[in-house]
Amino acid sequence: MNLRISETVKHLLIINVVMFIGTMTVANGAFYDWFALYFPINDAFRPWQIITHMFMHGGLTHILFNMFALWMFGTPVEQRLGSKKFLFIYFSAGLGAALFQLGYYYWDYFQMLQPLLDAGLSKEAITDIVNFNIVSGNQYSGALLKDQLIPYLNEHSYSTSMVTQETFTNLFEANVMINNGSMVGASGCIMGILAAFGVLYPEAKLMMIFLPIPIKAKYFIPGIILLDLISALTGHSFFSPSNTAYMAHVGGALVGFFIMWYWRKNQFNNNRWDL
Repeated sequence: MNLRISETVKHLLIINVVMFIGTMTVANGAFYDWFALYFPINDAFRPWQIITHMFMHGGLTHILFNMFALWMFGTPVEQRLGSKKFLFIYFSAGLGAALFQLGYYYWDYFQMLQPLLDAGLSKEAITDIVNFNIVSGNQYSGALLKDQLIPYLNEHSYSTSMVTQETFTNLFEANVMINNGSMVGASGCIMGILAAFGVLYPEAKLMMIFLPIPIKAKYFIPGIILLDLISALTGHSFFSPSNTAYMAHVGGALVGFFIMWYWRKNQFNNNRWDL
C-alpha cells in the first residue's frame, strides 16, 4: 500500500490542527464552548456543534493519536475509494458516532428524569436546575447546588420539602452528566474509516501499541469495537482514557461498516458507488 498522504486526508489534518490551535489559544475556553458538542438540553448547545466537534480535541495526545490514525488508515481508504466516497464515510461515521453517544447519554438522563418528575418537578424546572453552574475549581459542588436550588424553588412556588436526599442526589448527578458530557474528537469519524479499511484490506496485519502482536484487520477491528462496547457498558477502560466516548467509537465503526457492506452488496445495481 502507498501510504503517501492523500489530498482529502491532508486537508482534514490541517483543519484539525487549526481548530486545536484555536482551542489552545482562545481565552477562557470560549473556543471549546463554541465548537465542542454539548448535550442538547445544556445551555451551551448549538446546532453547528454536531459537525464542529469532529474537528476538536481535548489535548495534545488526543489529537496526535487521532491524526496518526487518520493518516495511517485514511490514506489507503481514500486512495481506494476516492475523495467523495471517503468524505461520505468520514462524516456519516462522525454523525453516527454523535447519535450513538447522545443516545447513550439520553438513556442515562431519562433514568434520572422520571424520579424527579415523580417528586413533582416539571421538565422545565429540571432543565433549569441541571444547567446551574455548580463547579468550584475543578470539582462539582453539592453546596453550590443547594445554594441555588432553594431560592429557585421558592421563586417558582415549589415546596423545599419535596427535595429529599434522593431527589437532591439525582439533581446533582444529572447536573454533572449534562455539564460534563461534552464531546470532542475525530475518533468517531476515524472508527468509520477504520471499519472501511477492514472491509477493503481484511488481510492487512495491524498491531496495538500496547499489544505488539500482528493481527489481521478482519479480526483486529471487530475486536477493537467489542472492547469499546464492553468499556461503554461496564465503565472499564482497556486502553483508552476513562473519559473516552466509547459509544461514539462503536457508532462510528458500525456506520462505516454498514456503508461499505451496502456498497459491496449493491455493486452490480444502479445504486452502487463503484469500489
